[in-house]
Amino acid sequence: MIVFKTLKWKNFISTGNIFTEIDLCKSKTTLIVGENGAGKSTILDALTYALFGKPFRKINKPQLVNSITRKDMVVEIEFQVGRVNYTIVRGMKPNVFEVYQNGMLVNQAAEMRDYQEYLEKHILKLNFKSFCQVVVLGSASFVPFMQLPAAQRREIIEDLLDLQIFTTMNTILKDKIQVNGGKVTDATTDQKIINEKIKIFQEHMLEKQNSNEKIIAEKVSLIDETAQQIKDMTQDFYALDRDITELQKYVENQDQVKSKINKLNTLKHQIEAKTKQLSEEISFLNNHDNCPTCAQVIDPEFKKQHIESKQTTIAETEGGLVLLSSKYDEANKELQQIMENNSIISQKEFEKLRLSDKIKSLIKYSNQLEKEIKNINELYESDESEKIAALQEDLNKCTEILTALLEQKQVYTIASILLKDGGIKSRIIKQYVPIINKLIGKYLSALDFFVQFELDEEFNETIKSRFRDEFSYASFSEGEKMRINLAILFTWRAVAKLRNSVSTNLLIMDEVFDSSLDSTGTEEFLKILQQLTQDTNTFIISHKTDQLYDKFESVLRFEKKQNFSRLAGVHLS
Repeated sequence: MIVFKTLKWKNFISTGNIFTEIDLCKSKTTLIVGENGAGKSTILDALTYALFGKPFRKINKPQLVNSITRKDMVVEIEFQVGRVNYTIVRGMKPNVFEVYQNGMLVNQAAEMRDYQEYLEKHILKLNFKSFCQVVVLGSASFVPFMQLPAAQRREIIEDLLDLQIFTTMNTILKDKIQVNGGKVTDATTDQKIINEKIKIFQEHMLEKQNSNEKIIAEKVSLIDETAQQIKDMTQDFYALDRDITELQKYVENQDQVKSKINKLNTLKHQIEAKTKQLSEEISFLNNHDNCPTCAQVIDPEFKKQHIESKQTTIAETEGGLVLLSSKYDEANKELQQIMENNSIISQKEFEKLRLSDKIKSLIKYSNQLEKEIKNINELYESDESEKIAALQEDLNKCTEILTALLEQKQVYTIASILLKDGGIKSRIIKQYVPIINKLIGKYLSALDFFVQFELDEEFNETIKSRFRDEFSYASFSEGEKMRINLAILFTWRAVAKLRNSVSTNLLIMDEVFDSSLDSTGTEEFLKILQQLTQDTNTFIISHKTDQLYDKFESVLRFEKKQNFSRLAGVHLS
């Protein structure tokens, strides 16, 4: 089980250069309140950014750094898995990504992408999508389980049931199958070669007088054919090499093009931010007649001049933005062409490798033929019966090896069938589907929503009323959809608890009371929350302070002061 302990951040979105710290396991139920824009939902973005490197809401990464301080953005989260304590530190300007295990920094020699993959697969055992389905329910940016495509639904269920191990096993098995296939090919080739040799020796014994010239002629012919094949393939090989050399000229500036795109994108965001700032200043002047600092009346002519000046600047900036967008599109087209050339180069490199292997094989075959021609006369002078017996012994050994390899191949084939999506994973999922449906029905009833809701093994829903009328998820009202989303969320948490490997103490809900739940639904939902508080730390973000204030163990109030969001107060019941 993952037990989240503390979360803190600074210079993050609207937060200034002082850490805002939240104790995630102090209270069983916590209400987060504040005016619009005060920073209530920042906890969601800070949480997912710390764990997965991206915010919960659809916010561009550069915008995560506070627009006033513009540097030293840091988010830290501390959690425990079993008896092991972890701390993740992630930030920008400067870039930071560190994982500490029991106070010791985990090796960072790997690439950033591999480091994140290690965090998700070996520590959290959850990806971003699965984490959101189990831990977070929000009104903005959140995509409910019922709105996900079938492939993503299955991915989430496999994470919850800890079935990704079978995917890993299948990947390893594929490598073993490939190695086995190569060995089978080699053993089959060896078997064919030995059989051919035995056949040749037997022919020698039957036709001692005529076989010498005939066999030599045949092998010479094969050598000639092989030599011609080697010549043709060598020409093709060097032609490919020339093509690759020519194509490489057109991909040398790949890094420069990528850098140009990044710079253009950064400049675009800066221009957009400046335009937004100017618009806000114009709006302020239009809506205010008094100076906010000295409270004196602003001269109308002064106001008019400032507005016109800023409007002119906006027009010029927007014109520059159009030109910038054009250059950005051109750079993207250039990069696309480079990627296409890289793809062609890879194809030709693969073809070179294939030709090289064929040439080596043919050379080996030709050398073998020459060697056999050289030794033909010696074969007549030796005891051919003994040589045939020796070859037969080699053939028996080769056959034994090939039989063992084929048996191994059969085992691998059966294992591969079991490890595919339609194998063991489907059987495990099939066992859990009735449990999942039972839990969903339980929570829907608790939320006073009486429908028969069932998911099949492909996680397609069937929804029927008491009178057996069928519905779809999309046909329900927002309040009814919210009840279904809540029921599924509680179900995933219950399933995760059963599996333990992906269960967690943390549950965060953003504005679930504010729009979609009526008074009855709110009361029923609060009852469910009370049942969850035994091993869950629940955070509710809401505007309904009057109705909910006294129903939570603690209340966190956020406010915005001097353009910075801050934690203004903590109330304990």
